[in-house]
Amino acid sequence: MKRYFRVLKLFWATTIAAEMEYRSNFAISALSSLGNLAGSLFGLSLFYRTGYTFQDWSWHEALVVLGVFTLLQGFSATCLVPNLNRIVRHVQEGTLDFILLKPISSQFWLSTYSVSPWGLPDVLFGLGLIGYAGFQLGLGWQNYALGLWPLLCGFLSLYSLWFVLGATSIWFVKIYNVTEVLRGLVEAGRYPVVAYPTAYRFFFTFVIPVTFLTTVPAQAMLNRATWNWSLGAGILAIALFILSNRFWQFALRFYTSASS
Repeated sequence: MKRYFRVLKLFWATTIAAEMEYRSNFAISALSSLGNLAGSLFGLSLFYRTGYTFQDWSWHEALVVLGVFTLLQGFSATCLVPNLNRIVRHVQEGTLDFILLKPISSQFWLSTYSVSPWGLPDVLFGLGLIGYAGFQLGLGWQNYALGLWPLLCGFLSLYSLWFVLGATSIWFVKIYNVTEVLRGLVEAGRYPVVAYPTAYRFFFTFVIPVTFLTTVPAQAMLNRATWNWSLGAGILAIALFILSNRFWQFALRFYTSASS
């Protein structure tokens, strides 16, 4: 583990130093994130301005869900997009050969090599929105602690789904559109799952587990999630992570390398 932590430190120190050569990108990213958040708030306000509310979800409770979604977006932009989209390029250019020869897990290398600070504005806006809504609802630190576990499970589940899609590039090479489909589906998580018809709720819970990414962590913070939902979030995250690892090992059997 110490070796992996040393490697991770080297990875991130190098990539952050390289990214900071273009510091104006942070301001542009912050403005873009602010615009996206304003658009999300406006869209949510369209439901609530006439007195309509999602079933058992007040305005500030819905803001908690939106805050978790914004936090998830920041995590994706910081950790997932810079790394997992590169799997396609590694396969196309044959540089995956060099990664497979390293004395370290190839999945770890591909998943952590790069980190982008340009996703941090979304992380900060998400935390700020959760904090504001929590203050209005009178939430204490215990509430945020309850939401930490399902939130971490949501991060792991999203990573695992994204990595599985990235691994399919070994067969299909260009799968950028597939990852965009996943990002589009995750967009549904900006609202509580009760906002959707019953068939959609089933799909977003048992097919693409968007419910476990945003709604369940928000419910945990609001002390409304039963223990089985938190347990289900943990089981799902672990199962998806194991699936991503096994699927990657399976996909590598079909990788012929650049020299073949």
